[in-house]
Amino acid sequence: MKKAAAVLLSAMTATTVFAGCQTSGKDPAKLTIAARGGTHVTAMESVKGAFEKEHNVTIEILGLEAADLKQKVTLDAKNKTGAYDLIMADDPWMPEFSEANIFAKLSGLGVKEDADFEESSLALGKHPYKTGDLYALPFSGNVQLFFYNKKLLDSKGIKTPQSWDEVLEAAGKIKAGGGTGYVIRGQQGNPIVSDFLPVFWAYGGQVFDSSWKAQVDSEAGKKALNTYISLLKTGANYEQTDIVSSVSEGRAAMALGWPSWFIKNGESSADYAPIPAKAAVSGTAASTGMIGNWMMGVTANSANKDLAGKFLTFITSSESQKIMAEHGGVPTRKSVYLDSALSAKFKHFPVQLEALQNSVARPRTPKWSRVEEALGAELSAAVAGTKSVDDALAAAKKAIDQIMQ
Repeated sequence: MKKAAAVLLSAMTATTVFAGCQTSGKDPAKLTIAARGGTHVTAMESVKGAFEKEHNVTIEILGLEAADLKQKVTLDAKNKTGAYDLIMADDPWMPEFSEANIFAKLSGLGVKEDADFEESSLALGKHPYKTGDLYALPFSGNVQLFFYNKKLLDSKGIKTPQSWDEVLEAAGKIKAGGGTGYVIRGQQGNPIVSDFLPVFWAYGGQVFDSSWKAQVDSEAGKKALNTYISLLKTGANYEQTDIVSSVSEGRAAMALGWPSWFIKNGESSADYAPIPAKAAVSGTAASTGMIGNWMMGVTANSANKDLAGKFLTFITSSESQKIMAEHGGVPTRKSVYLDSALSAKFKHFPVQLEALQNSVARPRTPKWSRVEEALGAELSAAVAGTKSVDDALAAAKKAIDQIMQ
């Protein structure tokens, strides 16, 4: 009996050990993220290991160019089970993606709103905008800033302009001294629209009224575009690379730009400030900085929604954002921007937070890409002098109203 019992016990022990080996050897789950390439991927790679270890999951991050990312995500959304569990989206895509049901509603995945997120950034992830359900969280808190060469301005006794009248006056002084006063980014489509709208907003302009009728040909639009053309006359029309190099090296005085263009590892190649909020010194201040967050959400056709929701909470947490900031990440949480150790290293953080808190989102319509194309074509025609300001803006209004119908 003792021998038989010993054999049975030995068999049971072997079975238990074998079963334990099967459990511990269980293949990890997998999450696939379709992301905007570059520093976004680098930032996520710097923290993902902790989540992989805790949840026994492998995380694959696919870094793609913006146009390729949008196309792949849109096509994959048509599949019953998607290839991607989480996706990044440029914030102007949000209305289009939300109406196409590309994102899963986050409340159903236990992902909650957090008051620590900068309010303007958090609003971008809701559908309808600001007031609706949450479908994405802000991953990268980009916002336009005003960049200038302080040494060049100081040489003419010019203080940092606080209004667009002052920008134009300063640019004129630089031009009169033989320099390049102001650089626009006047290429058709997104470049010129992104460059012009902050000026337009400062003049009190709005692309649409409450009925989604175009208002680009308003008096504000005409004054803003005349100012924009006058700024060009003091300087040049460059693409991104030349904008950065010319202002950084003192060959040009001022331009608008995104922080990532000028600021690397906390060091900026030019001085910076929030975009001037007034048309004139005595005018009314308006929100002018264009917000350009990259959002992240769980796909509606993911086979791993719950786990993907947990990763979304993890990757956008303050702890993760503090680490990612050291690897090119751009925070979306107020506590991260205000962290004393980080703001000592990344001196632009307080300015960038201020700009975010006074930022403007591009109109929340799924047709924005077409509107932007139409408006950009007419702005470029005005800048090139092939159309008058009045004719260009009238044509833009007509084209935009046709798109919105």
